[in-house]
Amino acid sequence: MAETEFIDPPAAAYDEAAIDQEYATPHGQPCEACGCPIEGHDKFCPACGASQVVEATVVVDEPNLQKFFRCDNCGSEVATDPEQRSYVCPFCDSTYVVEFSPEQTDRQSPEFIIGFAVTSDQAQEKFRTWIADNGWFRPGDLRTAAIADKQKGVYLPFWSFSMLAQSRWSARIGEYWYRTETYTTTDSKGNTTTHTRQVRETEWWPLNGKHHHYYAGFLVSGSRGLPQSQAERIKPFNLPALRRYEPYFLAGWLAEEYSIARDQALQLCQQEFYLREQRNVATFLPGDTHSGLQVSSNFSNVNSDLCLLPVYVLSYRYQKKLYRFLVNGQTGKIAGDKPLSWKRIAAMVVGVLIVIGIVVLIGVVVSQHG
Repeated sequence: MAETEFIDPPAAAYDEAAIDQEYATPHGQPCEACGCPIEGHDKFCPACGASQVVEATVVVDEPNLQKFFRCDNCGSEVATDPEQRSYVCPFCDSTYVVEFSPEQTDRQSPEFIIGFAVTSDQAQEKFRTWIADNGWFRPGDLRTAAIADKQKGVYLPFWSFSMLAQSRWSARIGEYWYRTETYTTTDSKGNTTTHTRQVRETEWWPLNGKHHHYYAGFLVSGSRGLPQSQAERIKPFNLPALRRYEPYFLAGWLAEEYSIARDQALQLCQQEFYLREQRNVATFLPGDTHSGLQVSSNFSNVNSDLCLLPVYVLSYRYQKKLYRFLVNGQTGKIAGDKPLSWKRIAAMVVGVLIVIGIVVLIGVVVSQHG
C-alpha cells in the first residue's frame, strides 16, 4: 500500500535570538517589591505593578557577594548571603551542609531567568491559609508559626529543551460501516414480532507513514532537591516572561546550582516528547479507529537552555518525616503535603459509626412499635 505522509507545522517557541538582542544589555535594577528587572523608562514594575521613581545603576556581580553550600543529606547546592553564619537546607531541613567553591564544579552558567512576582509575605500567607484548611485533622503539637519562618525564596534550575521529532509509524486503520439486521422477539403469549436494527461493523487495513513535529516548552528540574514529580505540581511557568540572566536578579534570594546534568535531563525530556509524538500521530491517523500503533521517533536539532525559576520552598520535619510546601514564585500556584492526626481521624470515624448505629437502632425501635 502507498505510504501516507502527515506533516504538522512547527510549534511556536520563544525566539532565543530575539531575546538575546532585546536583553543583551540590562537596564535599571531589580524591583524593590519583587525583584523583577525594571527598564529605565518603566514607571511601574511589569511583574507586580509597584511604582518606580528613579532609574538606578546595574548592580555589578562580584565573586564575594555569595557563599555556596552543599547539603550532604540531599545533595542540593545553594548560593546564599555571605553574612549568613548558619545554614539549613531548604529542601530537606538538614543542617548537614558544607561550604564549597563554585569554581570547582565547572558547571555552565544560567542563560535565562524569571523574577519573583509573589512576595515573601504573600507566600507565607498562602502557607498559613493552606495549613489551616481542614485544621481539625492536623496534629495539635504542629507548631505552624515556627514552620512558616523556614520558608525560603529560591531560584531553582530548570532545563528547557526544543527539538524536532521525526517519526515513522504503522498501524491498523479501521473504518465503520453499518448493515441492517433482521431479528424476531417472542412475547409471554408466544407471539413473534419481526424487527430490524443497524449493526456497526469495522473494516480494517494496514497503513504506515511519516510524521514530524517541533517540540518545546517542557521544563525538567535540574535540582535533586526538587524531583520532577514535585516540580510538575507547581507548573506551569509563563515562559514568555523569560529574561536573559544577570547576577543582580539574585540579590536577596537563594539560588541553587543544578545537580541534574544536561544529558540526564535530556533523556527525561525526550521521554515526554516521545509520548506527545505518539499522541499527535494517533490524532492525525485517518479512519474512525485504529489499533496496534507503533511509532519510532528520532530527535534532532536539539537546543537547550538553563533557566532559573522562582520557587518558595518550605521543608519541615514532623515525627521524623519530611514534609514540603511549594509556591510558584511567578504565578502563586501552591502544592504540598501536610501531616495528619490519625488519632483525630479515627475518633471522627468512630463518632460517625456511633451516630449511624444510633439512627439505625432508633429506626428498628420505631418500626417495632409502629
